[in-house]
Amino acid sequence: MADDGDTTYTVGGLTDAINRRLREGFGHGVWVAGEVSGLRASGAHLYFSLVEDIDGSKATLAVSLFANVKRTVMPKLTQNRVELADGTKVRIRGTLDVYAPSGRLSLKVSDIDPQFTLGDITAARDAVLARLSAEGLMTRNAAIPMPIMPLRIGVVTSIGSAAWHDFRDEIARSGFGFHLLGIDARVQGDQAETMVAAGIERAVALGVDVVVVVRGGGARNDLAAFDYELIARAIATCPVPVWTGVGHEIDRTVADEVAHTAHKTPTACADALVDLVAARARAAEETWAAISAGATAQVVAAATALTSRATRVASRTHQAVARSDERLRARTDRLRRIGLALDRAAAGVDERDRRVALLDPVRLLERGWSITTRADGRPVRSIADVSDGEQLRTRLADGTVTSTVTGTVRSPEEADSDEQH
Repeated sequence: MADDGDTTYTVGGLTDAINRRLREGFGHGVWVAGEVSGLRASGAHLYFSLVEDIDGSKATLAVSLFANVKRTVMPKLTQNRVELADGTKVRIRGTLDVYAPSGRLSLKVSDIDPQFTLGDITAARDAVLARLSAEGLMTRNAAIPMPIMPLRIGVVTSIGSAAWHDFRDEIARSGFGFHLLGIDARVQGDQAETMVAAGIERAVALGVDVVVVVRGGGARNDLAAFDYELIARAIATCPVPVWTGVGHEIDRTVADEVAHTAHKTPTACADALVDLVAARARAAEETWAAISAGATAQVVAAATALTSRATRVASRTHQAVARSDERLRARTDRLRRIGLALDRAAAGVDERDRRVALLDPVRLLERGWSITTRADGRPVRSIADVSDGEQLRTRLADGTVTSTVTGTVRSPEEADSDEQH
């Protein structure tokens, strides 16, 4: 039916006319770029919307990916590790169609360009890396020294996920005294960026030695959150070391680039932590063994020196005691000789006392002797010592007799001579 401006269409007729015009205007297909939103499955088919922000409002186009086309395009996406998910930017080829039952314009997918998605991810990643590098943040966290024994670990991940269990089980098997603080966070999707960044901040507030950010492998665009600037800055400016174990072995995210240490998987991250602690433990044991051996050697050396000194001291002491004993014996002998001399002297004194006692005038008087002295007290030893008429005093044992010299004083020899004549 020609459209001359006055034609009246039925609803179905108008829908057919629009679809003819769409096919005429856009040929057998058109490429459309946008962001996936509202992805859902219905049987073997997929339905979603392509959205675009335009000055604060959204332009939306419904998209249908039917099972026959899905079987063709999905292997291509898988090969390039791109997965359809909300938030993924895609370039889709398809035909425009107005679905008569709903009157809704939709794009029926015939092909998808995975390189567009990868290019968008790479471009966004490169832009973030350029900004972080310009601010000197690429190696900031890597410059933080690792704690000597990092046992208190903050794990930012989706609690209950395979990544959490892999990491936790590997740590548990180590036998070391790790203390894991699990901090639940979305690791893909719209909330992942803010939740992971907040989780890192929460781990620091809990006083951990190391923050570990882990998630399992997946499609390249599943890891897009770890290319976001907010997570990268949270890692780069974190005051403690941040280790990552994100994604597949061939992926390296912006988070990996700015982390202190990056590992390919959560298990590899856990293994590295266990190896580090084991090495530190061995080093501590070796250091302790060296200290113990050194201390033992010093004690043995000191004991040997002490024994040697003790031997010398004992020898010198014995020699000194022997010399002292010898001097003591000599002095004892001298004292003994002095004692004997004193005894002899005492005996001599006693003898002299005895003799003196025998010569004591009192004793002589008691034996009948007398002592005659002149008036001036001088003893009379000879007749020549007195003169006629001189008064004498004669001392006897029991008193004193006073006498006067009369007559001629003669010596005994003279008296004997007179008597003989």
